Amino acid sequence: MTSRSRWRGTPAKVTATVVVALVLGVGSAVWAVRRTGGTGGVTNGAWQTNAHIGSSTADPYLRAAVAMAGLLALNRTETIYYTATTDDAGAPLRSDCRYRVEGRDPPTRWWSITAYGADHYLVANPRHAYSVDRARVQRDADGAFTIVVGGEPRDANWIATAPAGETFSLTLRLYEPDGRVADDLAGTVLPRIQREDCA
Repeated sequence: MTSRSRWRGTPAKVTATVVVALVLGVGSAVWAVRRTGGTGGVTNGAWQTNAHIGSSTADPYLRAAVAMAGLLALNRTETIYYTATTDDAGAPLRSDCRYRVEGRDPPTRWWSITAYGADHYLVANPRHAYSVDRARVQRDADGAFTIVVGGEPRDANWIATAPAGETFSLTLRLYEPDGRVADDLAGTVLPRIQREDCA
């Protein structure tokens, strides 16, 4: 075998090897970030957060997860972020279902609940109903509120979901939270997420 025939096709093999290595390397890194999100994870009903978001103690995995989700996290004394990808029963949030988010004002100066598609972007809808917040939510006489999350528009307390067949998430932001929230991320009373029905 001549040296020329031995090296024929080598650039293609090298290129293929590099592409496979990149796909496996990037894919495994993304999987690790999405799976772990770093240490310090806290669950509160359907809501999840991390005690290190927005702090100097965040490890590289958490920083990468925050960057991927586009949270642009503020310092945790300014804002605490909770995210839900399931309802209270543990079922994934699906755009072909309707949900009730029920509760009272969390212990914070201001709050908002926003829906995001699986791509971490706002869900496009003709009414631009991306979120409900403390200033705009309509409450019952006793101060409680119910927010409907689903595809069918409502006049008030409504958040649109992703196109049919997709999953989505809800992000609860607590701005200038009471100090007790940071001390008890898992025990702070937060709105419940209950599924009503599915198409």
